[in-house]
Amino acid sequence: MLPNRSFFYRLADAAKAETLPRFRAGIDVVNKQEGGFDPVTEGDRAAEEAIRALIEKHFPDHGILGEEHGNVGLDREHVWVIDPIDGTRAFISGVPVWGTLIGLYKNGRAVMGLIDQPFTGERYFADGNGSSYSGPDGERRLQSRDCGDLSNAILFTTSPHIFSDEEATKYREIERQVRLFRYGTDCYAYALVAAGHVDLVIETALKPYDVGGIIPVIEQAGGVITSWDGGRPEMGGRIIAAGSRAVHEQALAVLSRR
Repeated sequence: MLPNRSFFYRLADAAKAETLPRFRAGIDVVNKQEGGFDPVTEGDRAAEEAIRALIEKHFPDHGILGEEHGNVGLDREHVWVIDPIDGTRAFISGVPVWGTLIGLYKNGRAVMGLIDQPFTGERYFADGNGSSYSGPDGERRLQSRDCGDLSNAILFTTSPHIFSDEEATKYREIERQVRLFRYGTDCYAYALVAAGHVDLVIETALKPYDVGGIIPVIEQAGGVITSWDGGRPEMGGRIIAAGSRAVHEQALAVLSRR
């Protein structure tokens, strides 16, 4: 039996109870990366613990892949994929574009997912059949848009600095063709693709927990999300998400070029 929306929302509420009180509260930050900066906060760890406790209680036969507390049962039919705070840099900077990502994989395929932004009170949820939004302005089904052509597209990436030299060359080629490009919205950019406000997101070096909760929301809203070679995105890596097949194919032709 698969979980329902109320259980996903229960998980999000448990995470919110740990993250929101710490947002803009002068929290302590630990750097996980020697020679670089990969931050983690108390909120990341506490939120994942809260999510995992509920999953282990109600779905003990499911596996869990989490960013902060390791993996359990990745060979099981159902595996939860958790990123308690996607966009930790935004979180510690006081910018409300971070989110909690909760995905459910069945036999390695993302089938249900949630993007939750506690500060704005917005939730983007995919139940296996479609994607929906709930927030301060009500509830509605999500539908990505078809802007027709890459030249009409709005493009997002977290930062142009995430790309290697070769990747950056391809990304810049696409950036030069679009109508508008913006940086720095982390998982929120993908939510905006599903909602029909943004047309394209291109990123690299992502982990499974960076995309696990996002994939179903995009796909079940009518969008497309793949790796740069057109493959399935569940394991992360180089990722492209688009509101329509046509724009995806135009951008992919550049990204997959050798």
